[in-house]
Amino acid sequence: MRKFQKTQAEDMISLLWQAHNEIKKFIETGKTEDALALLGQCQEAAIQLGNLIEHTEGENFVTIGMLEHYCELVYQLYEELAQNQSTLANINKSFKNLRKELIRIENSVKNDINIRIEVVFLPYKASMWDSLESVWKATDEDPNCDAYVIPIPYYDKNPDGSFREMHYEGDLYPNYVPITSYEGFDFAKHRPDVIYIHNPYDEYNHVTSVHPFCYSKNLKQFTDKLVYIPYYVLGEVDPDNEEEVKGVEPYCNVPAVLYADKVIVQSENMRKIYINTMIKLLGEQLGGRSYWEQKILGLGSPKVDKVMDTKKEELEIPKEWLKVICKPNGSFKKIIFYNTSVSGLLHHDEKMLKKMEDVFRVFYENRDKVALLWRPHPLIKATIESMRPQLWQAYAEMEMKYREDGWGIYDDTPDMNRAIALSDAYYGDGSSIVRLYQEMGKPVLMQNAEILSIP
Repeated sequence: MRKFQKTQAEDMISLLWQAHNEIKKFIETGKTEDALALLGQCQEAAIQLGNLIEHTEGENFVTIGMLEHYCELVYQLYEELAQNQSTLANINKSFKNLRKELIRIENSVKNDINIRIEVVFLPYKASMWDSLESVWKATDEDPNCDAYVIPIPYYDKNPDGSFREMHYEGDLYPNYVPITSYEGFDFAKHRPDVIYIHNPYDEYNHVTSVHPFCYSKNLKQFTDKLVYIPYYVLGEVDPDNEEEVKGVEPYCNVPAVLYADKVIVQSENMRKIYINTMIKLLGEQLGGRSYWEQKILGLGSPKVDKVMDTKKEELEIPKEWLKVICKPNGSFKKIIFYNTSVSGLLHHDEKMLKKMEDVFRVFYENRDKVALLWRPHPLIKATIESMRPQLWQAYAEMEMKYREDGWGIYDDTPDMNRAIALSDAYYGDGSSIVRLYQEMGKPVLMQNAEILSIP
């Protein structure tokens, strides 16, 4: 039985107790008709309670037999009062038996019915599922929990903020993750105990938007606990370094941090930054420091859990990748994970395209010794089309040439962790992926769009 259903059951029993007290008063004062009317209502309430328990626990559940006996005692007392053929002493005895049975029912509901927790996970891009997966696994393994993974649709945005095409990636998740359709899940009916989200922006992302129903401010009304876990990890920052903290503050001031009941961030230092940022923005509103200290928890990122659990020797490597990776003797070349970010293109425009062309040239010339695994940010296409449409043709032509030439790997699959585990080092723009490489102890080199390998 769900928590809210058990609360309903307990509320019904509380109402029955109130009715019993009124019935006793009516009997003592000779108001037989009023007592009979309340007994009829007790019968109806007991039947409703029985239907609820039968629906959740089964028709043979122990409390059902108690409720049937309770209904028999109600009927017995009703007949004694209606026929006016019994002594007051007998009526009081029947009423006492009725109260005893209600005590048994109350104790059974309290002790025999276990609460099942319903937890819903609402990822949108399959490539970001790793930010929730370890939490889902722990929930799914709990015998008292029902976990639902419900991928939600998202939309690209036009420059004016209106929605463009819709995307749904429910078919791109790992085979071991059971998927529930967002179209068939009734949030109002289910009212999950916990909802996990990893998209923080609601309507304020300029490039994409999850379905408006799944904005954090709307989801809050369907659950007692909305939990936000960022889909990214950031480079660690000293909370006392004001300049570094300024770079992190935009990640703190987002709708999900405001509306969620709990926010789980990657470290204690990051927790301090989130707390200080929200206090600076809102002061003593919502309860001040104590409110944010209870709300924001530095428990670590599931993304780190996932990447540390992904073993190179257990990977399924596509055949077309092996053609790029393997040397003639069968050994692997050094594999470099090349990451190009949304922010890099937005900041450097055409200069970044020239930088990328130069990077491809260098790795092509050294392809016999080193394999390049290019994994662009999954939102680059939508971002360029929305915010830098003049770059799109040149970018698309460069991407197509790289893929058709076949000397390097182009990875647009949802599984980023495979690429991280397979590669030997990171090269590219600043990204949350950098932190994951650092956690694994692998080398990291940041690219500079201002520097080319040739004049």
